[in-house]
Amino acid sequence: MREASFVKQNKEKWIAFEKSLHNNIKINPDTLASYYIQLTNDLAYAQTYYPESKTLSYLNSLASQAHQKIYITKKETSNKIVSFWKYEFPLFFKQYHKTLLYTFLFFMAAVVIGAVSTLNDDSFVRLILGDAYVNMTIENIEKGEPMAVYKSSGEIGMFLGITINNIRVGIFAFAMGILFSVGTIYVLFSNGIMLGAFITFFYNHGVLEKTSTVWLHGTIEISVIVIAGCAGLVMGNSFLFPKTYSRRVSFMKGAKDGLKIMVSTFPFFIIAGFIEGFITRYGDNMHWVISYSIILASVALISYYYIFYPILLNRKLKLN
Repeated sequence: MREASFVKQNKEKWIAFEKSLHNNIKINPDTLASYYIQLTNDLAYAQTYYPESKTLSYLNSLASQAHQKIYITKKETSNKIVSFWKYEFPLFFKQYHKTLLYTFLFFMAAVVIGAVSTLNDDSFVRLILGDAYVNMTIENIEKGEPMAVYKSSGEIGMFLGITINNIRVGIFAFAMGILFSVGTIYVLFSNGIMLGAFITFFYNHGVLEKTSTVWLHGTIEISVIVIAGCAGLVMGNSFLFPKTYSRRVSFMKGAKDGLKIMVSTFPFFIIAGFIEGFITRYGDNMHWVISYSIILASVALISYYYIFYPILLNRKLKLN
């Protein structure tokens, strides 16, 4: 990238940061630290590509001022992990909301394809879910326990097994982005087809309402698989669409950003695994108010942290 383009792309951010330092505007120390991380990334880039330039001198000076203010207002013992979850990640993720939207729409299109295919071909669900699972579930439906599979093993064993498997699927969806995003698209497509076939299978057997039991854990589980897919597309698209960066620099940035998004999903995979291992097994006997409260709380948690909170936090910083 030419130096002029680099400056044009980032100067508004630098100027806003400089004003906040010089005018003693009150900014949360952790938010200030997040700004500092972005600044040091720009500084490292300038050191590599524009040595001995005025841009490098300016960024060095700004970084030095920021460093002094951060360590005057923030104790060294501050919890960096809390800072990451509370400020750094939400501020960072806002830029990828459009990618998340495209990921979600693609996944939902696959769900619709799976549902329509199952409605029109009874054998399709066997192709997708396997004969063993379909036959077992039909037997459970006939016994009046369509979700008996969630009671088939111990709570702790199921929690650990499901959590590890879900994290593995999420990492796979992210890692496949290295295949120019095509790999991630395939993972999202196959999981979407499976979900659509699964839901329609229960509809065809007249027990669609029983799928609310699955959504106790599935709301978070499916959501974070989509977010892991977003991480894969961030990495893959960085190579396909480097913009003003070289492909190498763009891919390195995309891989780093995608990994950060992937890491953010781990706690949510653990929450989903906990619900599936310890709560879902009681879904058939659970009052609908409790069941739907858990589902709605899960929707609210994911929506707030990945969508609304980043928007609100970015708006707050712009006001400052």
